[in-house]
Amino acid sequence: MTDSQGRVLIIAGSDSSGGAGIQADIKTCAAFGAYTMTAITAVTAQNTVGVQAVEMMPATLVKQQIESCLSDIGADVVKIGMLGTKEIIEVVAEAVDELDAFVILDPVAVATSGDALLDEDALEVLRDKLLPLADLVTPNVPEAELLTGLNIEDVDDLTKAGDVLLEKGVYAALMKGGHLSGKSVVDVLVSEEGANIMSGPRLHTRHTHGTGCTLASAVAANMALGLDLDEAVMRAREFVFEAIRSAPGFGSTKGHGPLNHGLALMEEEEAETPAGKNPFAALKGLTT
Repeated sequence: MTDSQGRVLIIAGSDSSGGAGIQADIKTCAAFGAYTMTAITAVTAQNTVGVQAVEMMPATLVKQQIESCLSDIGADVVKIGMLGTKEIIEVVAEAVDELDAFVILDPVAVATSGDALLDEDALEVLRDKLLPLADLVTPNVPEAELLTGLNIEDVDDLTKAGDVLLEKGVYAALMKGGHLSGKSVVDVLVSEEGANIMSGPRLHTRHTHGTGCTLASAVAANMALGLDLDEAVMRAREFVFEAIRSAPGFGSTKGHGPLNHGLALMEEEEAETPAGKNPFAALKGLTT
């Protein structure tokens, strides 16, 4: 554990509804006590039902945001989310190349609602130029299939896809199995040390908007605060589970509601959520 507050630079898009993207990233890092900076790649008009509009930022502006943060405050961890265009991917790859920070790539291609968030011509650039620079990549099943070309139907396939990503130069891959069928949700952390298979109960709920952003940012926050990768992933998974379980219930009944990102900020004994007593209380203070 470091003596000072960990620094996380988030490179991602803005979600006007607050459930995913930059907003979810900031709230998640704050819950763990990490300091967050941002480089916004896109402004979206969206809610729990879908994405109504997207305005991409000029790649030069994205580059300037990154350089402003790194040249002054610096970063212990860089977490990369929605990038959208090949031009933005190229400037981000240039910025993190040779950077003395742990780089987490959440290869956002499709929103929870099903809306595309990555141009088709950008996928090849992401795969060839940015992926090899990542210390950790965190794809879900559809994203892993896009990155590897494999058909993923079970945990073994998920592990094989992770091995393919390591062959492409990634240090480790957190392969998220939420899209697979089964009573449990199984994620696999694949690294040169092998495959760490992590299983947890599946919550049957529509409140899953921003789970990918939240998980990657929770890992980023814990890594910035000095935890090793396995411990950071374990605590991030715990946080996401409880954030889903105690979701506030906002949004259309036809949409995917946001998570409860404020868990660690609640009073340990007195806080109440729609699910009852604060379920994250046992983890309160885990970064101190």
